Amino acid sequence: MIGIDLAKRVFQLHGACANGTVIFRKKLTRIQLLAFMSKQPECTVAMEACATAHSWGREFEKLGHTVRLIAPNYVKPFVKRQKNDVADAEAIVEAASRPTMRFVELKSEAQQARAMLFRTRQMFVGQRTQTINALRGHLAEHGIVAPQGAIQVKRLADAVEDENIGLPAGVRELAKVYLVQIEDLSAKIAALDRQMKGAAKEAEAARRAQTMPGVGPITALAIETFAPDLNCFRRGRDFAAWLGLVPKQTSTGGKPRLGKTSKMGQRDIRRLLISGAMAVLQAVKRFGKPHNDWLISMLERKPRMLVAVALANKMARGLWAMVTKQEDYRNPAAMS
Repeated sequence: MIGIDLAKRVFQLHGACANGTVIFRKKLTRIQLLAFMSKQPECTVAMEACATAHSWGREFEKLGHTVRLIAPNYVKPFVKRQKNDVADAEAIVEAASRPTMRFVELKSEAQQARAMLFRTRQMFVGQRTQTINALRGHLAEHGIVAPQGAIQVKRLADAVEDENIGLPAGVRELAKVYLVQIEDLSAKIAALDRQMKGAAKEAEAARRAQTMPGVGPITALAIETFAPDLNCFRRGRDFAAWLGLVPKQTSTGGKPRLGKTSKMGQRDIRRLLISGAMAVLQAVKRFGKPHNDWLISMLERKPRMLVAVALANKMARGLWAMVTKQEDYRNPAAMS
């Protein structure tokens, strides 16, 4: 097994036998690394799941090696005393050799391209929100106030264009600069939304996921992009736990103690599922269409946000069943 501590220019390698005996310790540059690995017999290559890990992993797989990626927080306990590149590479090998270690699935180029699409949209949404808040704050100093949200920007734009409102000329010109920036970001976000919806239509698993209430194209594509192969989970509960949609445990002495939502795992999918669950609850409130008896009884007894998280948990378990069994959504209430 070879453990590699990744970096931008210089990489630290640690080679060991199955029994843990050290074979070599090497420091290589980017150019030397691929040439060195091409001369090694097929073996297990372990790395932390950090920046560039998936790219290097694909290159090593082309050479016939078996790649194992480990979350950095699982490697840290194996670092002995001082932290340095040599100790990190050895710790990676120690962690990867554990039979119960959990590994990160290697992402394909297509998955990383879709992930870039998500992150770009997320960045633009954040920039638009920041720009809107800045404009609202500046105009509030001149007596122009509007509610929060991107949908209220038109009210601010109308106020800026209204000559009857005594805005200073400099403020009016700068406000128009903000409005142009907001309009440009909104157009970019809309274009990315169209691209994401198109990608969601092409993927069969994403199309199937959208048959579930509360799951739209963005949520479906997020599962296709960020989640590993759902067949690696033994059951739907494991997938929901991986997403962090379960209570945090602090059990001891045989006494189970459950707390708030653990919030572990992939945050984008978790956030989107909870948002979808909130949309289902809103539909129940507005249109009076009960999802099922369980949902109605939960709304009568529990806080709204708690019910949304519980529903998101059930949605995650249902999505696992739909993908692994290759079936569209079936309403449990209609089947009973």
